[in-house]
Amino acid sequence: MPVLTILDETASGSILHRLELEISQEMLTVGELIARRVHDEVAAYNAHQTGTFQGLVQPTESEKVLNGYRLRPSQLIDAEQQVYRALEAFQQNGFFVLVNNRQAESLDEQVWLGEGATASFLKLTPLVGG
Repeated sequence: MPVLTILDETASGSILHRLELEISQEMLTVGELIARRVHDEVAAYNAHQTGTFQGLVQPTESEKVLNGYRLRPSQLIDAEQQVYRALEAFQQNGFFVLVNNRQAESLDEQVWLGEGATASFLKLTPLVGG
């Protein structure tokens, strides 16, 4: 099964996190890509309970820490709730998705993820102040 490397990047190009995602189709919608990514990272966290969740969006009942989110011991993350939060964050410009160096515009947009494809998630930092 082909593997897609997903990068979480800052606006300046610094890589925050790297994730490899197995995909079975070459064409997906942006919404499906986000959902698969979130399901994969939640499943990995729930299986190992590492203490720090390095996911796309912050789970409820968690504390933000450097490079992730800390949850109470033995607390599982609800994957469906995380998918909902991630899709909502995309629609509200909480992050951008670049597939093959092209910004995705909507959740329904079809993207090619075959061999050699790239995907980057750029998390945006809200500005503080007036």
